[in-house]
Parts: sequence; C-alpha cells; structure tokens
Amino acid sequence: ECLEPFWNDVYGSGGRAAAALSGWCDDLKLVTYRSSALADGLENLSAIYGFPIEGPEVRDAVSFRYIHSLDEPRIAPRPDSISVHPPIEVSGDVVLRFGMLEGDARVTARRAVYDPQSAFDPRPFHENGSTADELALILNAFEARRLTNETEPERMVEALIEKQDASIVVLKLGGHGAIVATRTSRTRVPAYRSDTVWKLGAGDVFSAAFTKFWACDGLEPTEAADLASRSVSVYASTRSLPIPAKKELAALDLSPVTPSSGRVYIAAPFFTLADLWLVEEIRQRLLDMGVGVFSPLHDVGLGTAQEVALRDLEGLDQADVVLAVLSGSDPGTIFEVGYAVAKGKPVICLAQNMRDEDAKMPEGSGGLIVSDLVTAIYHSIWALA
Repeated sequence: ECLEPFWNDVYGSGGRAAAALSGWCDDLKLVTYRSSALADGLENLSAIYGFPIEGPEVRDAVSFRYIHSLDEPRIAPRPDSISVHPPIEVSGDVVLRFGMLEGDARVTARRAVYDPQSAFDPRPFHENGSTADELALILNAFEARRLTNETEPERMVEALIEKQDASIVVLKLGGHGAIVATRTSRTRVPAYRSDTVWKLGAGDVFSAAFTKFWACDGLEPTEAADLASRSVSVYASTRSLPIPAKKELAALDLSPVTPSSGRVYIAAPFFTLADLWLVEEIRQRLLDMGVGVFSPLHDVGLGTAQEVALRDLEGLDQADVVLAVLSGSDPGTIFEVGYAVAKGKPVICLAQNMRDEDAKMPEGSGGLIVSDLVTAIYHSIWALA
C-alpha cells in the first residue's frame, strides 16, 4: 500500500514480475507462499494476467506500507515475528527467484536469475541447495556489500562471480546505471529518465525483464540489461504491466540519467508540523542520494526578516536547482521561485492542491509542475545535469 500517490493491491515481487512477463514467456507460473488472507487478491492477479499461482497455503500475510514510493516500508508483521516456512521446491528451464520473508525457494534450473531482495540479510543463491547451469545475480550495492564485504563496485562484482559461482552479475547503482559483469567482460548500462517516477516494484520489473531477454530469449547480458532498464523507465511513467516488446523498447527515445554534482535549494513553507515533515523528508531523500542541499530551515533557521532574508537569497544564488513546494501558495516560496527564474535556475514545483490560475506564472516561466513528491525529487536531481 502507498499513500501518495495512492495505491493498494496484492502483488509482491514475484507477482509483479509474473505480471511483467505475462504474455511473453511460455508456461509462466508464479510459485509462492499463498496466504489465505490474500486469497481474493491472488485470484484477481491470476485472472487479470493469465498465469497460475502455485505453492503451499499459509495463514498469515505480509504487508508493506509506504507513505510515498521512495519511502522505507512499514512491514507487518515485524520481520522478526514473521513465521518462516519450509522451502518451496521449484524446478524449471528458466526460474526467476526472489528472496522472501516467509521462507525460501530451493531452485533447480538451466538458467536462473536471483534477486535477493533483502535489506536485512541477503542470502547466497546456493546456500539452500539451489542449483543452475547458468546463474545471473541482480542486486543493488547494499546487497552486494553484505554478500562480499567489499565496498568498491568493481571488487563487488569480482567477488560475486568468484565466490557465488555466478555467470553474470548485474550490479544496480541507482542513477549511475548498472554494471553488467561476466567472467570475461565488464560493461555499463544507463538508467533512463521518465516523465513521472513510481519506484515501488521498479527492481522487480528490472529483474523480470532481464530474465525474459537473457534467460528466455538468449540475448547478450548487456543488451538484456539495457532493455530491462528501458522497461523500468516505462513502468515508472505508467505503472502498467506487462512490459513492452523488445522492438518497442529499443525504439523509445529515452534520455539516460547523467550523474552530476550540484546543490538543490528547497523553497518551502515550514510553519506547521506537516510543512516541517515534508521539508525534512525532501532534504533527507536528496542527501541519501548524494545530492548537495540548501534548506533555509536547516541552514539558516528561524529569525526576523532582516536576519534570514539575505542569507536565504545567498543560498539561492549558490544553488543550481530549486525544488519548490507550492501547495498552499506561501508568499515566501512564490518569491523564491520568481527570484530563481530571474537568475535562470531550473525550478521544479511540487503542487498538489494549487489552483490552475495560481500555477500560471511558475509554469509559464519555464518551471516544471509535478503533483507527487518522488517525481519532484528525481526531476530536481536530473535538472543538475
């Protein structure tokens, strides 16, 4: 469940990946722990996308709740109190395996793709007896660090290939794209921009698309990873599944994300608890992604007009991009937007309850108006390039 933008449905990583692959892979099925509490949701998922759902029935359901799609999930029940069930035995020509909180999957496959999906304790593929003639690992830097005790991306992929007996490693590095490594090569594929940004399930879609293009279709790993990255861009913009066909993805005129440095100025009111929470959230998410931030609340503080105005404007002068919260039409924020436009700085405006009339000047002067927090954050970062 996500509060903003609102979304509430039954998927899980496996369900979303199966939905992404529906219609593209022969004999597609989802094997998972089937919670009786989610029976209606699973039945609906199967009916919409046309694949069977198999696996042992269990009583409890695990839910993930987010305030926004870049948020850390609130998991219920707590991970340390979730009942762990015996492993599910899965065999097939091609198997995409995700890490699970309720248990594990013991896999036998010709080609396996493994996404540990664990912020807590990613486990090696072979640890539970899983085997594959060819194994592709897809993971982020945090998971790779936990599995290898290495801190540099190149050292991570080397250790994963050697110690995890992987034929392919796809190490996802956020805005820096992904490293695609084999025993004989290292290549990079970019992340791609999208008009809007919906993060929930983006990793699931990447893993599913890579599975289709590499494991099912036999494409080279780098081409498969690039098509997977393109699939994520489409999903982030539309939230629609299944993924598009290879020809359609390859023809898309997508802009690669170009990592760069710079500073984002947060123009926003901070008079109420809700205001304070939003400013704090924007600042922390930007800092988490390695972006420089100037926040008048944090870097100047409270004071009289004479004490804060010039210091705020100095921060604006030194910033490269302005992220403005226009909800509520705060006069101070509107002034900062106008000042930034006059200085020729890119302005990204988060406007959720603003009248069209009130948005005319920011939009007409070149500002980008968006309606959700995560899209505003990402477009602010991309505007630094």
